[in-house]
Amino acid sequence: MKLIIAIIRDVDNEAVCQALIGADYRVTQVASTGGFLRKGSTTLMIGVEDDRLQEALKIIREHTTRPQESDMKRATIFVLNIAQFTQL
Repeated sequence: MKLIIAIIRDVDNEAVCQALIGADYRVTQVASTGGFLRKGSTTLMIGVEDDRLQEALKIIREHTTRPQESDMKRATIFVLNIAQFTQL
């Protein structure tokens, strides 16, 4: 199992979350700020099975828009290995 931590711009949050939920992923979102200009961003946490990782990353890529500022990124994505997963 993997945990995707995706930091995306607020303007892309709705499209990315709806696409992931529509593809049957569970998404937890956390409002966050960061970077030089402290622009609004959202951090998404998505738990995925190994065989669905590439599909989830593709959805994130397809639903984030290119920023007008050339030095800004569409997203920052971390993929972590998960040793154990428990729901209570």
